This record gives sequence, structure tokens and C-alpha cells, in this order.
Amino acid sequence: MADNEAFTYNGGKVEPGETQDIRYGISETYLGDPVRIPVTIINGERPGPTVFLSAAAHGDELNGIEVVREVAYEWDLADLAGTLVCMPVMNVPAFLAQQRYLPIYDRDLNRSFPGSETSTGAKRMAHRIYQNFIAPCDLGIDFHTSTRGRTNMLHVRADMSDPAVARLANAFGSHVIIDSSGSSGMLRTESSASGTPAITVEMGEAHRFQRELIDEALAGVESVFAEYGLRGTSTVNWPGWRTVISDENEKTWLRADAGGIVDMHHDRGALVHEGDRICTITNPFKDDNVTVVAPFTGLLVGVLENPVVYPGNPLCHLVELKDKVRRVVEREQSGAPETTL
Repeated sequence: MADNEAFTYNGGKVEPGETQDIRYGISETYLGDPVRIPVTIINGERPGPTVFLSAAAHGDELNGIEVVREVAYEWDLADLAGTLVCMPVMNVPAFLAQQRYLPIYDRDLNRSFPGSETSTGAKRMAHRIYQNFIAPCDLGIDFHTSTRGRTNMLHVRADMSDPAVARLANAFGSHVIIDSSGSSGMLRTESSASGTPAITVEMGEAHRFQRELIDEALAGVESVFAEYGLRGTSTVNWPGWRTVISDENEKTWLRADAGGIVDMHHDRGALVHEGDRICTITNPFKDDNVTVVAPFTGLLVGVLENPVVYPGNPLCHLVELKDKVRRVVEREQSGAPETTL
């Protein structure tokens, strides 16, 4: 079998069988000091796909950081077939400020890809990341969490109309896949459009490490590695049941029609039935309660964590389940013996 090829980036090369930890310059501060992102490149001796794992495109989204770090530093990758490009913290300025967006004009790095050498600061950063560490890859997984004040069950977002992206999304093995092409400038959108299939994994809430979700995501990465032959010891994971949400009518954000304090009656990942009370909004005197009910039977993919709202604020993200999937989820959440589809 032929040896793997070297991985090259602007300023360096990683030979087969070699691992490099680098701090790669993507911009400069007001004082002219470098802004550098941490990148670990593990180049296996055996040939295989080149895969990027990225996190913290939004600086307050921490769960994915631990997923990428554990793959890079705690997994046995001695027999890796292919190359891993691990970027645990892409948005270093926002990470240092512990905020979502770049502190420079509050720009969203995840709406700036593939970037530009001559445009805004955000697009210049995105360009250096993209050209050196995304474009050379064959596929990739970008880890996110919900924004502050909300939390998500682990799920995948992917353009399922693209067969290469659909293969990657299915291989990750999540219960829920939300089918969407994504917005212009998103890492997964621009990467997939240029021939590097990519998915977004949403998991949990901002500003936290949530061990259960991190472990679930690590199992998904292992499943992807099995699908693409990076690790011979891994097996592709079937989650037991899966729903792919493709129609806009199959999902909705429920929003507050009144301001107040929210009592959420269900956690993320819960199955609720049409007419069930999802939450109650009250005023400080608890004398003018507003009940929010499920408009259809479905799964709470995301729910509010911060219990105060203005009218129009999102309360929960509800996705519809087909009958067979719903029956499996009902059995699972009732504690009955597991059933698979």
C-alpha cells in the first residue's frame, strides 16, 4: 500500500506519520501583535481522507472545543488512515472575550467564509483559515452550541440534497437531522459548495462543557471515522431511530406572545403531544398566566434556558415526528425496552 501524502499549508508541511501543534497567524491586534489560532494536524502513515474538525467559530460555544481536543490528544491515532486537521478554537478574539461574535465590529465569523484577502477583518481571518485548513480537506465536521440563554439536544444540520453531505450526516449517527442548505458565509455551506462535504453539529448551550453531549458527539466522530475508513477498530453507529426534517412545515420556533418569567415544563429532547403544555409565562405577581401549548406532536430540539422573555422571544424549537418514529420515541422515553427502526 502506498504511503500517505504530506499535508501542506502556507508556511509548513506535515509529513506522513507526523503530528504538529501550531499556532497559526490569522490577523493582528490593535498593537500589531499576532492573532493566532491553535491547529493540530495528525498525518497518518497510511493513505485515507483528510478530515477537518472545527469548533468555536462562535467564541462562547465551548462543547465542541472539548470534542476536538479529545480526538486530537486522547484517542489512539497511531494507525490512522488519512489526515486530521483539528481546530478547537477558530474564533480566538471572541473566545478571549467570551462572547459569540468577533469583538471587532461584532461580526460573525461563521457568516464570513470562504473569506477574502482584501475585505473586512472577519473575512480576512476566514480566508486564512479556509485556504490553509478547510479547502485541502475531503470532508469536515463543524461543532456549535445554541446561543446563550437556550440549549439544544445534539443534532446535525446538513444539506441532504447533496449525496456526499447526506452520507456524512447519516454516518454521524444522530437521532435528528435538520435538512437545510445553510446561509451564505457559513463554514458548512461554503465548504460543501466547493467540494468538501461538511455538516454542523449542534449540541447544548453556550459557556459550558456538558459531558453527556461531548461523549455523544465523540461517538458520532468515531462513527464517521468508521464510515470513511480512518480507524479500522471503529464501527458505524445506528442511533436506533432517526428523523430527517426537510419540510419547513415539520418544524417551528414557538415564540412568546407576552413578556414575563417562563416556567419551562419539558427539557430538550422531550417528546410533547399536540395540546401539551410546554411552558407557562407569568408576571411577577403570578396573576396573569399565559400557557404555551404544542401545536403538533413533536420533539423539543431546543428550549429556553434563560427564564425571562420579551414578546417575540423564542421559547422552543419543535420538530414533527412521523408516526413510526414517534412510537419508538414514546417507548424509549417511557422506559420500555428499546425498539429500533
